[in-house]
Amino acid sequence: MNPIELKLFSSRVSAICDEMGTVLRRTAFSPNIKDRLDFSCALFSSNGKLFAQAAHIPVHLGSMAFAMESIIENRQWASGDMLVLNDPYLGGTHLPDVTLIAPVFVEQGASLLGFVANRAHHANIGCDTPGSMPISSSLEEEGLIIPPTLLFKSGQLQQEALALLQMQGDSLNGDFAAQAGANTLGVQRLQSLLAKMSISDYDQGMKELNDYADRITANTIAELQVGEYSFTDYLDDDGCGQLSIRLALTLRIGPDHLELDFRDSSKQVAGNLNCPESVVAAAAFYCVRCLLPGDPPACEGLFRRIHLRTKAGSIVNANRPAAVAAGNVETSSRLVDLVFGALAKVLPDRIPAASQGTMNNVAMGHIDDETGERWDYYETLAGGIGGGPTTSGRDAVHSHMTNTLNTPVESLEMHYPLRVHRYAVRRGSGGKGKHHGGAGIVREYEFLDEAQLTLLSERRLLSPWGLNEGGAGMKGRNSLNGETLPGKCSIVVKKGDRLLIETPGGGSWGEPTLLKFPI
Repeated sequence: MNPIELKLFSSRVSAICDEMGTVLRRTAFSPNIKDRLDFSCALFSSNGKLFAQAAHIPVHLGSMAFAMESIIENRQWASGDMLVLNDPYLGGTHLPDVTLIAPVFVEQGASLLGFVANRAHHANIGCDTPGSMPISSSLEEEGLIIPPTLLFKSGQLQQEALALLQMQGDSLNGDFAAQAGANTLGVQRLQSLLAKMSISDYDQGMKELNDYADRITANTIAELQVGEYSFTDYLDDDGCGQLSIRLALTLRIGPDHLELDFRDSSKQVAGNLNCPESVVAAAAFYCVRCLLPGDPPACEGLFRRIHLRTKAGSIVNANRPAAVAAGNVETSSRLVDLVFGALAKVLPDRIPAASQGTMNNVAMGHIDDETGERWDYYETLAGGIGGGPTTSGRDAVHSHMTNTLNTPVESLEMHYPLRVHRYAVRRGSGGKGKHHGGAGIVREYEFLDEAQLTLLSERRLLSPWGLNEGGAGMKGRNSLNGETLPGKCSIVVKKGDRLLIETPGGGSWGEPTLLKFPI
């Protein structure tokens, strides 16, 4: 393909992912998917290599790219099949993120051409704690574990899978049906594309797209100073008593590759900050992609030269049955700061200071002991971006690995017994410096009924760091009726109680400029 043809091919396959996302958003029922946009869509080759994705959630997409090959291998696929899974140790991230995968055939009996997939966050995944983000110490406490299971076989809904998903009747609930519908459309759109070009041209397009992406990464690495660079950061606590949990990276830059060695990080912890290796890969892929020029195609070729090293049984490569609910959200966010901290030693004039370093997870709800009826609510909250060498950090945005939106106040108050009293920028919370850090937010909820509240948040004890003598961002704070709450806790709240979340600001870059006045 010539450059124009290759660009058109890249745009066409990316557009399929965008359309899948539109279908998923507009047909889902939960605010978590239709309002917060906590979902992702992607296309893969027949051997599980990523070759297109929408601009959705980095922690979803990077982990799918890393784990897809192991998910699809050694399976006999047929047209109309659809696989469902959420097991973090078999290709997932944490239990609320449920993935649906469908194979693509041009016609019945033809060879397998690829896969479409989407991943979406479910606020109720069968956990005893409403919101399905508990203070947990084992995977089984976090909800329903779905190993790779056929949800549809040759187009027929499988009753065994329905039973596993704990659905009632003969149909899927709204959000799972929306995910299945998005995949069905993705299959149709990819088949339509293949009807307009030969299979050989399609295969050639995938190969050239990945090779082009590989050249972009190779050229970027070639501009870096060969050497070894280390950085260490610490998580506040695991919610089960362990403080200052070490995250360590040694970045080795070669002439044509990058090695990210996380083996000096802490052992896996009792709480749920542990990660499957796929989440670590997602953070590493995201950071490297931030270095690349322009808008490179999101495919496997971008990551060929990135090599990860982790230690089994560590917080960045936990062993079953370690709890992982917060690893996907909190540890992943801090891994981005960790990688950027090491890169700042290589590229001091490009890398920003630490951002808020947390997703500020708020989960709540109520389960009626007599009827079994329940409501579940979950959201992540924005904060400050770190200031950079050329500009100050942005205020009140979801940073790095999340890329979701807030839940609109109108939607929240319509669906749940909650009222929002304050929602504002937390002025002055960014670090002070030549380029100040972005400000966090303030969000105050009133409970209109009794509920179980769970908070999983970081940067409540340790501030987001600055760079080049810039000041640190302000730590976050959680409080109930004016009394400070731990960063990680699960409590029962009463009608009329008020929860205040103040999210961290970003660190600043550069020493503050002193104003000089004439005498």
